[in-house]
This record gives sequence, structure tokens and C-alpha cells, in this order.
Amino acid sequence: METTTKTTGTSAWDRYFHMSERGSNLGTEVRGGVVTFVTMAYIVVLNPLIVGTAKDINGNFPGGGQDIGTAIALVAAATALVAGIMTIFMGAYGRFPVAIAAGLGLNGFLAFGLAPYMTWPQAFGLVVIEGFIVLLLVLTGFRTAVFHAVPDSLKYSIGAGIGLFIALIGLVDAGVVRSGVPLITFAVFGELAGWPIFTFVFGLMLTVILIALRKRAAILIGLLVTTVIAVVLESTQNIGSANTDPSLPGLENPTGWGLVVPAIPDTVFGFVDPSPLFKLDLFGAFGAIGALAAGLAVFSLLLSDFFDTIGTVTGLATEAGLMTADGEVDHLGPILAVDSIAAMAGGLAGTSSNTAYIESASGIGDGARTGIASLVTGSLFLLAMFIAPLTKIVPYEAAAPALVIVGFLMMTQIRHIPFDDYAIAIPSFLTIILMPFTYSITNGIGAGMVSYVAIKIAQGKSKEISGLLWIIAAAFTIYFAVHPLKELLGM
Repeated sequence: METTTKTTGTSAWDRYFHMSERGSNLGTEVRGGVVTFVTMAYIVVLNPLIVGTAKDINGNFPGGGQDIGTAIALVAAATALVAGIMTIFMGAYGRFPVAIAAGLGLNGFLAFGLAPYMTWPQAFGLVVIEGFIVLLLVLTGFRTAVFHAVPDSLKYSIGAGIGLFIALIGLVDAGVVRSGVPLITFAVFGELAGWPIFTFVFGLMLTVILIALRKRAAILIGLLVTTVIAVVLESTQNIGSANTDPSLPGLENPTGWGLVVPAIPDTVFGFVDPSPLFKLDLFGAFGAIGALAAGLAVFSLLLSDFFDTIGTVTGLATEAGLMTADGEVDHLGPILAVDSIAAMAGGLAGTSSNTAYIESASGIGDGARTGIASLVTGSLFLLAMFIAPLTKIVPYEAAAPALVIVGFLMMTQIRHIPFDDYAIAIPSFLTIILMPFTYSITNGIGAGMVSYVAIKIAQGKSKEISGLLWIIAAAFTIYFAVHPLKELLGM
């Protein structure tokens, strides 16, 4: 296992953040924080297009209005606000180079699984309840105990699976992998057609070469150069968006840019007050859809948040070489506490549950090792509230190469898995492949846990399964069986 060389810090600042101990310096941390922000700044645009375009049971958009444009602006401002505050909190208290933002998957569940059956304040109330429960589990030490109950090889498979997931996200964002018939398609009608995909390929090759040459700031250089090329191409070729209406499915312009068109905006500065979203009906959902249905909704949110974070933090810590000699993540308790509070903060601010982001691996890949990087990333998110138009300059196609490269770096953890031992190799394999194939970290972790326990039982080695692992496997079994349980209970 990779370890870091320990040295004595030269200042209180250095010692608090373990900068010298982790072999880093201020310049590297600042650069890593910028890289992480640029890689995940898309969430300030994407989250509003998921949450801000959904309607609740009364037909209202978030904020209680009927204007979709206003709702998108409100959610964008709140997304940047919560991400900024909680990422800074993570850097200062968790002292770990991971950024916090609205969770993908979690925001989809909020927008399409909760809001249509209740009001927005009621849906946000469930998010706050879920975050509070997870925080209690952290404070009682249960969440950390769960981390220790997971076999090491499954931990490595989580990191490798996240790497594969990150790479797939990059390929999907770039338009190289698309949904189609019967399942997926390659690029545009089977061809690498259009300037946006050319931009991605150029950026990927540039970043690959820089990484192979061991150049510092390789990922940031690749991002910036590719973004400049994207802006020039858009200004000269008038390429436009692949989807002329982001709230509707379909590709009216299949060779266009993904979500963000890299054009320099007319207005750079602007501020939207997100306070209309700060409305909460903490227990209203229990009356709106019934106690059992609301309880299952909280349970589903809890499992996703609970294991997504453990998987993300484990993968990032392993990639950064921040695992201790006994296989623990340094400052794990504070890290998990911040993540739990972030879930509540997302509900209170009217966006969605906030959680640790796997895209933080881009900053780690560029050298970030301490919470200083998170302070930088969080500050940039807060700044994005005032210069939100600038976050739209970087298109998916320019950010995606960084995700693919980081995916490769994290996939190298697969070398720690003993593939000659099928009892652990098969659960590890399921963990790795189901994360990208189902677009869910939780599904991958759940499949690995349940299959590991099932194999141990079949081998007559149930005594090797810890008490907590029994509970985890049972919880995931319920998680996977939610739909038949609902039908059985007539829900």
C-alpha cells in the first residue's frame, strides 16, 4: 500500500493541514483545488436542469413559482452556495482534498421520485431527515465501524469501480458514448463526427501525453487549452447546442455541444438570491404519502448517501496515498460528519442532498493532498454565485478528458485484488462493473456486499462475516427488493 513520507511542518498552518507530512506545498494545493473546481463546475449548470425543471404535486417549480427560467436560476445559485460553504467546511474540518456538491443520482431521485408526489418543501424535509440520521450514525461511530467491517479487497474494488465510473461519465459527457438502440451507440451514428467530439479527442490526447511525460499541472493545462480551442471553434463555426431545449429529450443537433456551449457570455457578473428556496416542511411528506412510503424514501436516500460517500472517500484516499498503515482513511470521522451535514444543508437550501464528489480525483491526480485544496475549490464555488455565466464557458467536451484520465489512475487499484480467490474476486468484479453499467456507486457496492456474504455462506464460512457486514448485506437486500416489497404491501 502506498504511504507518504512524514516530515515536520514548518508552521501551525502546515502542521494543521499535514502539508509537508503529505509531501505537498501551497502552490500544488491551490492548483489542485482549481482543477477540482473546473472539473466539477458543471454541477452548477446540471443540477438546475434536473431539480429546477421538475414540478411538485401542485405543478410548481422549486421556489413555488411557475417560471422555469427563474427556478433554474434559483437552483443554480443555491447549488453554488451550498457547494462552496460545505467544501470549505470539508477543507477546514475534514482536512481532506474532496469537494462537496449536489449529488448526482440523489438529485434525480429528489426531482423524479419524490417531488411529483408531494410539495417541494416536503421533499426537502425528507432530505434533511436523511442527513440528520446519517449524522447520528457518524457521531455514534457506526458509520466508521461499517467502514472497518468491509474487507480490504472490496474497498479496492470500490476505488477501481469508481475509476471506471468516472471514465464512463467522461465519455458520456463528451458524447462518445450515447444511449441508443439496442443499448448504447458510439459517438454520432457510429462515427466521431462534429467539432465537439474533435475537441474531446484533442483534449484527451493532449492530457494523455502530458500525463505520460509526468508534467505537473497536466490536467489543468489540458482543461484550459481545450477550453480555449472550444471557444474559438464555437465563435468561428457557430456549432450550437446538441439539444436546443435542455428540458426536453432528443438531439436536434447531434453534432453540437453537450450541455454547455463554450461562448463567452455577454454578462459576466450577476447575482441571484436563492432565499425563495429556503422553505421546509420537515414531516409533511409523512402525511402526504404515508409513513411507510416516506420511511422507505428516507431509507433509499440514506443508503445511497451512506455508501456513495464511503466508496468515494475510500477511492480518493487510496489514490492520494492517504490511507494509514492499518488501512484507514486519515480524519475519516470529521470527513463523514461534514458529508452528513452537507446532506442536511442541501435540503435546507432547497437544492438536493450534497455529498462528496468523485470528480475530486482530478485535483488529487494533479497533486492535491490536503484540505487547502478544498478551501480553494469552495471559494471558487462561492465566487461562481457572482460570476455564474463564466461557469458555462467550459463545455463537457473540455472537462471530460480529465475524467477519463483520472478514471485510469483510479482503476490501477485493481492490482491489489487477489483474482485467484473467487470468493472475493467475483464480488469485487460485480462491484467494479455495476457502478458504470448501472450509473450508480451504490448499486455496485451493494452487489459486492450481498454476493460476498452469499458466497461465504455457501462455503460454510459464515463465521468470517462480521456482525455489521450481516446488517449491511441485509440492508442492501432490502434496497434491491424495494419494488417487490412495495407491490407486496400494496404501495
